[in-house]
Amino acid sequence: MLKVINVVGARPNFMKVAPIVAAMKRRPERFQPLVVHTGQHYDAAMSDSFFRDLELPEPDVHLGVGSASHAAQTAAVMERFEPVVLEQKPDWVLVVGDVNSTLACALVCVKLGVKVAHVEAGLRSRDRTMPEEINRLLTDQIADLLLTPSPDADANLRAEGIPAERIRHGGVVVLSGVDHKWVKAFRAPFHRGDNRRHLHEIRTRANDVDYFEHLVRDFRSSALRERTRKGDENHRLLKPLILYVRAFKNPPGSRT
Repeated sequence: MLKVINVVGARPNFMKVAPIVAAMKRRPERFQPLVVHTGQHYDAAMSDSFFRDLELPEPDVHLGVGSASHAAQTAAVMERFEPVVLEQKPDWVLVVGDVNSTLACALVCVKLGVKVAHVEAGLRSRDRTMPEEINRLLTDQIADLLLTPSPDADANLRAEGIPAERIRHGGVVVLSGVDHKWVKAFRAPFHRGDNRRHLHEIRTRANDVDYFEHLVRDFRSSALRERTRKGDENHRLLKPLILYVRAFKNPPGSRT
């Protein structure tokens, strides 16, 4: 059995870790998943609502890092995460995305000789003035397993000299086929009537938050028109879509 620590820090991480943890829990003979919340996203009420709405279990460990400068926040995550790794002795640590917690936890693991898997590896903006780009580049250099969302991400990693055996195409986790209540609800509205045309776009534009905001407006209007006939069904199914948009709209003052 593999003990896997799944790290979440900022809200976009929650959306991706939820179906991963759910998949691990359905295979208890193979995985023992733990959830560590670094507390990088320091709006407690918002973080708590994401754990509840995405049916994530309560974090096994909450580091409570909170807001700080990029350097101070990264250092604080490292300092508080290292004792957790030493105590838990995981086989793997899974980090997602490109936030400060992603890089900080990966650095701790590589120095302790613990294997790291990076979900959403290989994405690049080509803008090194962005803290997220630095987090992506460095995490991909030190992670043992790079799970990419797209062929261009595979190509980026190969161009940077990453050996092919470390690269695996994992697809867009948040829209994966994992049998998870949240993913089912997310997909359901798009199989109705004219909405089928959005299916391909969802897969190809999964990180385009403006596109999803447009879909929220579109389906909210549709749901409101139909509520008297179908009750609250369509309105309820909007919730995962709204959560997805909110996850990528960090409030003022939050850190990468």
